[in-house]
Amino acid sequence: MTVLSGKTVLVTGGTGSFGKKITKKALELGVKKIIIFSRDELKQYEMKQEFDDTRLRFFIGDVRDKERLHRAFDGVDIVIHAAAMKHVDACEYNPFEAVKTNIHGAQNIIEAAIDCGVEKVIALSTDKACAPVNLYGATKLASDKLFVAANAYVGSKKTSFAVVRYGNVVGSRGSVVPFFKKMKSKGVLPITDERMTRFWITLEQGVQFVLDNLERMHGGEIFVPKIPSMKVVDLAKAIAPECDIEIVGIRPGEKLHEAMIMEDDARHTVEYDSYYVIQPEFPFWSSKFAEDGKNLPDGFEYTSNKNEDWLTIEELRTLAEEM
Repeated sequence: MTVLSGKTVLVTGGTGSFGKKITKKALELGVKKIIIFSRDELKQYEMKQEFDDTRLRFFIGDVRDKERLHRAFDGVDIVIHAAAMKHVDACEYNPFEAVKTNIHGAQNIIEAAIDCGVEKVIALSTDKACAPVNLYGATKLASDKLFVAANAYVGSKKTSFAVVRYGNVVGSRGSVVPFFKKMKSKGVLPITDERMTRFWITLEQGVQFVLDNLERMHGGEIFVPKIPSMKVVDLAKAIAPECDIEIVGIRPGEKLHEAMIMEDDARHTVEYDSYYVIQPEFPFWSSKFAEDGKNLPDGFEYTSNKNEDWLTIEELRTLAEEM
């Protein structure tokens, strides 16, 4: 038995890379029904042909539309919230659209989940939500805060909320890997800055991390996996060692290095073998929920450039080839 066995699960943004992968996994784990909630009818049509499973349902809808969420959440046990405006450039150019989707949408999900008696909601976040410098990161930080605080006002209802935060996903739409492969034929790969580092996680690992935390969540946690870092210039060398590298400069809203836990959060974070838990600073939280965890040392920061675990060029090449 797993947390999904016999349950009705809804995935927002379910036609994306993550949505497809977790749908496949959920069907294997004996889910009763899985509802794909997204805006794109073509992608839903294509996904329906790909999976061809009677337990699959498709809802056209937008997280900005609370009434539609109320209808979709009727009878749902678990919500996995993956819908978001994710592209940094698009969020910078269309700021209030990002606010409406990533912040207002998060609040709509919270209210609909409580009203409809959903048992568990887990929201996907990003390393860009930690000490954000771009609007995408700022909206996801606000979203994270909303989901954590939601546990304080569920009242007599049963809903619990948690967040998972991780870095760049190998093979997801918008990943730099297919971009580098596409540019390979030109003989030159554009790199924003040769010092740039990023956290790196596979799609399979990201999905499993969500499933693991659905099992262990009490409500209020931000779960952060221990994952390796990589140098972007090493990734370019792994994919196209024969190509020249052109330094084009950091784009608006980009960081040299990403972070997932900063010093101020570290004071209420506990460490486990393969992940961290950022604990909420609310009266509803009990320290016994994390009694097996280890407190972090003063001044601790979890950033991509200070990571102890690094991917080599050979490992990056293998990951890129497997994608």
